[in-house]
Amino acid sequence: MGSISVQQFLQHPEQVLEETREGSIALVTQDGEPLFLALPLGERSRAPAAKLELAVALFDREQISLGLAAQIAGLSYREMLDELGRRQIGLIRMAPGELDRELAALGD
Repeated sequence: MGSISVQQFLQHPEQVLEETREGSIALVTQDGEPLFLALPLGERSRAPAAKLELAVALFDREQISLGLAAQIAGLSYREMLDELGRRQIGLIRMAPGELDRELAALGD
């Protein structure tokens, strides 16, 4: 599908949805600037590597859960854990000082 304006999207959202279901990517723009991306994530997606990279990036930025990342990537939960491990992406994240507080609480 390529790039379309937000006005075109609003006039024909069903066309964008149908073409995305068929595997096409659509970049929706407003005033020439990218607004959002319609990216096929289902079985018809022709870009499994892109789905994996997207899932990893969103998980690493703490924008999605591990389960959703696995679903987007088309992997099992275990396969997603393995992939994140290969990339040395931590599964448990703590704010600065949080580990010290947890350890101190264990010592009490």
